[in-house]
Amino acid sequence: MELKGLTDFQKDLLTVAQRKLPKETTKIMRKVGSKARTVVARKARQLVRHQVDENDKSDYHRKWKRGKVFRGENGEWVVRVINSAPHAHLIEEGHRQVTKDGREVGFTNGKFPLDKGMREFDGSGQYEHMLSEWLDDMLESGKL
Repeated sequence: MELKGLTDFQKDLLTVAQRKLPKETTKIMRKVGSKARTVVARKARQLVRHQVDENDKSDYHRKWKRGKVFRGENGEWVVRVINSAPHAHLIEEGHRQVTKDGREVGFTNGKFPLDKGMREFDGSGQYEHMLSEWLDDMLESGKL
């Protein structure tokens, strides 16, 4: 995610906060990840038809999760949004349609709900808004 709505001062504060307050940074990244998961799950419900089977443990729409917060390769804070359904990659990227005897009869194109949902989340400005409120709270409480 790109930071577009923050001022230079806020970006400098964010850098200091990430170094001095790693536990607080982890908390805000969890909140950001949860909000991103909500947006992605909503987009997936718009794009993907829901199959009605109450006993199905691999229900695609119920399997959206926020991953753990960790440091990336370049030192940036990362939180993932994933779908743990076993067929999620087929919906995301598309798949071949094959008959029981192995003959290919077509191809189903991917719907890319994760990509589209993350683009929607990035464009909404919620990430920058949450970070700016968090930085204001850190300044007011005297932690920065």
